[in-house]
Amino acid sequence: QVQLVESGGGLVQAGGSLRLSCAAPGSIFSIYAMGWYRQAPGKQRELVAVISRGGITNYAESVKDRFTISRDNAKNTMSLQMNNLKPEDTAVYYCNAGGYSRSGSYSPHSNYWGQGTQVTVSS
Repeated sequence: QVQLVESGGGLVQAGGSLRLSCAAPGSIFSIYAMGWYRQAPGKQRELVAVISRGGITNYAESVKDRFTISRDNAKNTMSLQMNNLKPEDTAVYYCNAGGYSRSGSYSPHSNYWGQGTQVTVSS
């Protein structure tokens, strides 16, 4: 079992910014795409952003133009820069490693999840 570790969550007012980070074993960053998920109370876990090994990114429509996903393979880290935060962004955020299906959808690896970091946006 491989553990990814998130950090950077916290409490912020609407319109503010946070930057989340994810650390993982170095071998993951040379093999897998990486993604961020979030889950709010009573809601299904949602894919927020994905970055391929080559740096190609995809975003959920709800965060497009506000969030930016990036990766630094030399430092074995991945980040999610979140700007202009809204109350509906409140959730526990998880990092994950995975791959792509033939249709192009992201598929998370079942063993490569972080423990989650809480993001709370007040109005």
